[in-house]
Amino acid sequence: MDIILYAVDFFLHLDKHLGDIINNFGIWAYLILFLIIFCETGLVVTPFLPGDSLIFAAAAFAATGAFNFVILYVVLLSAAILGNVVNYTIGHFIGPRVFHFENSFFFKKEYLERTHKFYDKHGAITIIITRFMPILRTFAPFVAGVGYMSYPRFIIYNFIGGTAWVTLFTLAGYFFGNIPFVKKNFSFVVIGIIIISVIPVIVEIIKAKMEKKKNAKQVGN
Repeated sequence: MDIILYAVDFFLHLDKHLGDIINNFGIWAYLILFLIIFCETGLVVTPFLPGDSLIFAAAAFAATGAFNFVILYVVLLSAAILGNVVNYTIGHFIGPRVFHFENSFFFKKEYLERTHKFYDKHGAITIIITRFMPILRTFAPFVAGVGYMSYPRFIIYNFIGGTAWVTLFTLAGYFFGNIPFVKKNFSFVVIGIIIISVIPVIVEIIKAKMEKKKNAKQVGN
């Protein structure tokens, strides 16, 4: 419970916590940001880590001179792309048997199955689309590695998706993060980013449930 409360507080006060990280760790803050984004995209047990909002907040600090924008961009982009590569590799190593794993505190089988269905519907472009969808973003490269995509094809889609994701949120944070209204209401901006990010996930869940009910009715008839 304490971990969850801290995670929520970290999400809602990214500006404060990121400021503390910069003040306390200096240049090592780049490494910390790399590790957070790398784990958020590279490990299926850490989908709860901040992604979109963290990139936005870091770029906002770059606009004030706290980070070098070019270095920050390269660090975040490298973390996003390498994280997915590691995730794909783990999925490829574990293979289809992962679908037999049971739920645990860190692993939710429903997320895996939801991503599996997303692949069935959208194909390889899933790697690009899910970059902008929390949770599915973490599971998409993993499922691709299980057997849904060849490695060369995955690398291409991974580079395109990672570049689009990092570029969008770094530019948004850099140019809009320090607008007085945004700075004053940063917590609400973060919540807004999270809500907008999860809307596609919610839509997919609703569609899946409606389709399930429709199929159940057809079987009943």
